Amino acid sequence: MSKAVKQMQMDALAREFGGVRDMVFLTATGVDAQADNTARLGLRKKNIRLQMVKNSLLRRVFAAAGVTAPENVWAGTTIVAWGGDSVKGLSREVDALLLRNEKTKTKVKVKSVLADGQPVTFQQALTMPTRLEAIGEIVAAFMGPANAIAGCLSGPGSQIAAQIQTIAERKPEGETPAA
Repeated sequence: MSKAVKQMQMDALAREFGGVRDMVFLTATGVDAQADNTARLGLRKKNIRLQMVKNSLLRRVFAAAGVTAPENVWAGTTIVAWGGDSVKGLSREVDALLLRNEKTKTKVKVKSVLADGQPVTFQQALTMPTRLEAIGEIVAAFMGPANAIAGCLSGPGSQIAAQIQTIAERKPEGETPAA
């Protein structure tokens, strides 16, 4: 392969993976065309893409972009899965369509996962919160103390209002009910 062709492939990989921070690295052996096509179509519906890459070229592209992948990624065949809304969603779809599928579960293995450019295990990626879940947790963390403060401020006022209402509704003691 000439240097010009390698450079063109590296440029294409740089365009394809530019800005991608969540990836699942897989290896596959012996997957038939029908199972591969079915998995790719299922993943494409979820906006997830698969691409088999040449390790040496992708390593150079990642080095230029400042992305560090674990060393075990560069051994053997490498298939990169990326896309979806989060690394959790990406990992779940890969797990469902490739790792739990009867036709491919023994033929596809996970090498590594990058979550926001940092290597994590596949099990960690499955349990990491999505962006919306993380925002919800942060909002809940802020709202808990805010609700407690609001309760402390409104509590005494509502108690006094309830006592005044009880006194106002009470009948005077000296009155007798009309017959």
